[in-house]
Amino acid sequence: MNIKEIKEMVNLMNDNGLMELEIEKDGMRIRLKKTSVSPEGFSGPVVVERERVADLPVRPAHQDQKEPSPIKSVEIKSPMVGTFYRAPSPESPAYVEVGQNVEPGQVICIIEAMKLMNEIKAEVKGKIIEILVDNAEPIEFGQTIFLIEPL
Repeated sequence: MNIKEIKEMVNLMNDNGLMELEIEKDGMRIRLKKTSVSPEGFSGPVVVERERVADLPVRPAHQDQKEPSPIKSVEIKSPMVGTFYRAPSPESPAYVEVGQNVEPGQVICIIEAMKLMNEIKAEVKGKIIEILVDNAEPIEFGQTIFLIEPL
């Protein structure tokens, strides 16, 4: 699946008032989930769960060999266009680091949009496995910021 197809799914959700949508295609399962919408129309980060079987070398099957397990990760995507910041100020430590566990509601970054600082919070309990955006870089709506391994 590509970003265009995911955007079409988000539009489908918005057009039909759906809060959650799950689709499986080409061996990949995508689950989109909205948080509640505030009066200003800001709905928080878009959470996407992805599951794909690990690409492992093919070997003859043995009785003691286990099937490859699915690798699960949750994508935290940007809910807006702006500038991504890992910390509240240049002198402060980053909100999160790779390998760190996070709880739902924990602030994981800030996105500055039109001089407003918007705190982005974790939607799931898990471990940060990758940070995909550099500090102080421009970010697009729907761009993946973090990959989190659910716990």
